[in-house]
Amino acid sequence: MKFGILKERKNPPDRRVVFSPNELARLKQLHPSITVKVESSDVRIFTDLQYKSLGIEVTDTVSDCDFLFGVKEVPIENLIPEKSYFFFSHTIKKQPHNRKLLQAILEKNIDLYDHENIVDAHNRRLIGFGKYAGIVGTYNAIRAFGIKFELFKLPKAETLSGKEALVAHLKRLILPPLKIVVTGTGKVGNGAKEILDAMKIKEVSVENYLTKNYTQPVYTQIDVLEYNQRIDGQVLDFNDFYNNPQEYKSNFERFTKVSDIYITGHFHANAAPAILTREMLQSKDCKIKVVADISCDVDGPIACTLKSSTISEPLYGYLPTENKEVDVFHPAAIVVMAVDNLPCELPKDASEGFGEMFMEHVIPAFFNGDKDGILQRAKITEKGKLTPRFSYLQDYVDGK
Repeated sequence: MKFGILKERKNPPDRRVVFSPNELARLKQLHPSITVKVESSDVRIFTDLQYKSLGIEVTDTVSDCDFLFGVKEVPIENLIPEKSYFFFSHTIKKQPHNRKLLQAILEKNIDLYDHENIVDAHNRRLIGFGKYAGIVGTYNAIRAFGIKFELFKLPKAETLSGKEALVAHLKRLILPPLKIVVTGTGKVGNGAKEILDAMKIKEVSVENYLTKNYTQPVYTQIDVLEYNQRIDGQVLDFNDFYNNPQEYKSNFERFTKVSDIYITGHFHANAAPAILTREMLQSKDCKIKVVADISCDVDGPIACTLKSSTISEPLYGYLPTENKEVDVFHPAAIVVMAVDNLPCELPKDASEGFGEMFMEHVIPAFFNGDKDGILQRAKITEKGKLTPRFSYLQDYVDGK
C-alpha cells in the first residue's frame, strides 16, 4: 500500500498538510508495510528537509501511489486518473463552484473520500480543523473589539508561531466587563471555549448571563435548545430539533440584548431557523458590537454575514439599518469577522492536530477491513459512479 502526501495547489496557498513529519514517522513505525512519499512543496508549513530528516521520501511526483492525501480541493488539471483521493471536496452541499470538480473525478474514475464525511455510525465528525477555527476565530473576535474601540492592537494570528503565542498575547489584555456568547458545543465551540478559559474569562450560566451584571468579562456557551424554541411552545429534546428543525424559531434575541461579542460555533441544518436575524440586529436594544462568524455561511443563519472575509482583510462593518457593508469605524457599524479558512492562520498546530485524529480514527480502517465503515461512509465516488450514500448528488453532477 502506497500513501502519497500532496502538495497544496489551490490559491490562495494553504500551508496545512494532513500529516506532519512526526506523524508520518509514527505511521511508518506502526505499519512498516506502508510506503510513504511526500510531494515536494515550497508552501507547506513543514519543509521538505523536515520530512527527509525523519527518513521520509520527498519526490516531485506521487503518481505511483495508491492513496493520495491533501487538504483543499485538487485542481482538475492535477487529478490523476484511477487513484484514490482524500481531501475536502466541498461538494456535498452541491456547491456550484465545485460541480466541474466532481464531474472530473467521476470521468477520471477516481475514488474520492471526503474528510468532511469521515464520521462514526451516528454521523458524528471524527476529524477536522474545527477546533483550530474556534481558537483563531475567538482570537480574531477579541482583536476586532480592540480595533473597533481603539483599546488595544493585537497582531494578526497568522504572524504568530502557534496557539501558545495567541494565548500569551491575549493574557496581557485588560478587558472591560464584556459579555460574550458562544453558540455550539462541538469542536468549533470548544475551541472557542479553550481560548476564553485560557484568558481566565469567567464562564457563567445562561440564567446569570441574561440577568446579572458583572464587573469582569464573562461568557456563556449555549446549545441549540438554548437559542431555539418550538413554535407550538412544547419543550422537547435535541432529537426533536434535529429531526424537525422547521418546527422551531430562534429565540436568540434574549442574548442580543445583553451581549457585546457573539462567536458562532454552531452546526446549522438547511431547514433550521435563522439564528441572528436582521430584525434582531436592527432592534434598538441590540447590544452586539462584534460578530465572529466562524461558521461563515453567506446568506445563512447570521444576517450580518454578507460575504466571506479574508485572512488579509478579516473585518468589515455591517450597518443594521440598511443591511449593507460599511467601514468598520462607522459609528453604527457592527464589526463582522467571517474568514472561511481560519485554521490556515495556525498551520502547524492545525496540521499536527489533524494528523493525530487521522491516525486514531482513519488509519486503522485500512488494516481491519474497514470493520466500522469509516472509509465506506466517507467515499463519495467509486469506479466512476456516486456511491449510494451520495446518490442525491446525481442532479448536481448532471447540472440540473
